[in-house]
Amino acid sequence: MRASRLLSFLLLLQTRGQLTVGELAERLEVSERTVQRDAQALATAGVPIVSVRGPAGGYRLERGYRTKLTGLDESEVEALFVGPAAELGLGHELAAARLKLLASLPADLQERAGRAEKLFHVDMRAWFREEERVPHLPVVAGALWRGHRLDIRYREGAAVVSRRLDPLGLILKAGVWYLLAERRGEERVYRASRIVAARERAEPFTRPPEFDLAAAWARRSEAFERGRRQIEVTVRVPRSQVRYLRVTRVVDDGERPTVIAQFSGVDHALHSLLAFGAQVEVLAPRALRDRIEATAAETVALYAAGRSDGCASFSKPTIRTRQAGTLAQ
Repeated sequence: MRASRLLSFLLLLQTRGQLTVGELAERLEVSERTVQRDAQALATAGVPIVSVRGPAGGYRLERGYRTKLTGLDESEVEALFVGPAAELGLGHELAAARLKLLASLPADLQERAGRAEKLFHVDMRAWFREEERVPHLPVVAGALWRGHRLDIRYREGAAVVSRRLDPLGLILKAGVWYLLAERRGEERVYRASRIVAARERAEPFTRPPEFDLAAAWARRSEAFERGRRQIEVTVRVPRSQVRYLRVTRVVDDGERPTVIAQFSGVDHALHSLLAFGAQVEVLAPRALRDRIEATAAETVALYAAGRSDGCASFSKPTIRTRQAGTLAQ
């Protein structure tokens, strides 16, 4: 453990230049006293480490010194290629692998890599949706890496069931983790957030030699989309709003085009089209038009009842504000 930390200490100085004791302690997740002891150990081992005094001091390497001890171990190599490594329990390995990779690059490429890190950020969470908790994901990933069978307890509706699985792959789809696994010779998909307990077994299983995770997931996704009941809705909309609909056909391309739009069921169409308010008029099917009309009438009645209950006495709402940054949407 200490050897790995000393190497990280050395690579940090090689890639970042001069760092204070506090910065090193934070990056290495140790105390400042441990940083000082590690610096002394590196110096004793012959590393030309320079101690810089003063408030902005710390440690740096003598100019021109570079180490070639940048070999990646197995877990670090894995962490570089699994995407959101932290959620899979590989956060430390990913940090170490990136540091070693950065240290192995020429100075100009180090600068470009650092610039890219400052300019680009990937946030895979969806708007206005609570992040799913996946506390058992590292256990599932561990069984997957080692090719071991997995016992889980899984929430199916109101019930919790026990399942013994051969894990074939983990998929991150729009911020949601799914486990593709084999149970009794049949491929199944399990939503990781519904796993309430997981235990890796020592028992290995034989992974199908020709199994292709990406192709298998594509097949499952296509089957799921085909299985959803699609309906077509004829709507009249302003030209500026057409792009927000999944249009399959244009019936009348006038000032307010009449188009055929596709939705995943009547409820999906109802909630989606209500968001447009009076800008969109549903022409068909009649059942959907009637439901929108009924919903609008219920909304009007609700607010009319609110006025009769004295809500109108509040001419202006009281709004409390606080100073905060805003996020563009």
